[in-house]
Amino acid sequence: MKKTPNLHFDSPFKEDVYKGLSAFPKYLLSKYIYDEKGDKLFQQIMEMPEYYLTNCELGILQTHTAAISDSFNAEAGFDLIELGAGDGKKTKIILKYLSDKNYDFNYLPVDISQSVLVELEASLKKELPKVKVQPQQGTYFKTLEKLSDYNRRKKVILFLGSNIGNLLHEKAIDFLRNIREAMNPEDMLFMGFDQKKHPQKILDAYNDPAGITEAFNKNLLVRINRELDADFDPDQFLHWETYDPESGTAKSFLVSKKPQKVFIKGLDLKVSFKAWESIHTEISQKYDDSVVKWLADEAGLEVETSFKDNENCYKNYIFRKIIN
Repeated sequence: MKKTPNLHFDSPFKEDVYKGLSAFPKYLLSKYIYDEKGDKLFQQIMEMPEYYLTNCELGILQTHTAAISDSFNAEAGFDLIELGAGDGKKTKIILKYLSDKNYDFNYLPVDISQSVLVELEASLKKELPKVKVQPQQGTYFKTLEKLSDYNRRKKVILFLGSNIGNLLHEKAIDFLRNIREAMNPEDMLFMGFDQKKHPQKILDAYNDPAGITEAFNKNLLVRINRELDADFDPDQFLHWETYDPESGTAKSFLVSKKPQKVFIKGLDLKVSFKAWESIHTEISQKYDDSVVKWLADEAGLEVETSFKDNENCYKNYIFRKIIN
């Protein structure tokens, strides 16, 4: 399938869907799972017993609240900028400590989903009214372009949930370099990395028996149907998860159960699937200390310290900018 010469995309969503489903092998970008329904499904995923990442990081933040929070503080105050804030469940542990200690800071939650930001701001006004909140809607990359504007005082950049795992190493290094470019010498980056572990534990986290992760991935097809007037039948696609312990890469796919054709009216695009042909939807990278150090070195950052959970399943690292 070739691009229609005069085809005009009036949104990034349309362009990315067209490119992904016209490619071989086919793919869809996971960021588009997160509409209002996708946000709610992901919140359900984080509550699942199989999805260990949430509780591991919660445990780290609860156990080391004072040490982590105090490392953020600065004499002139600081701006706490969280990329991919979501519902803020974990961050509220830190925010409560900072608020109770009357630290001088602003909280800038960043998320691609406006609905999530609205809910987060409302909950903070109710639960932690002293916290000064400035929501920022947009993608990580657009936000990173603006980060350097916050140079009046120390910046603390939060990136929780091992969301960096959604990027292959090459793109993760680019992402970290962009963060470094926006950092001043006194700034810090606090980031979560899911660690390598028993492969079955990882597979179970992304292939739950309740089918919530399946519904989450298939929300891509539901959204394309709704917003681009397509006729995907999600029941005709199998959700499939793989994990390679050598590379530490978990991947999610939607696999066509039969030969089928889908028409996306909003793109004037017909997409043909062979039986067992896949759409790659998600990646989740796993790490160890040596890989994290390598990523940091390549990006011009250094690991200052780290915090781990009781089972060593997950770690949060503090990074500083290397000054040449």
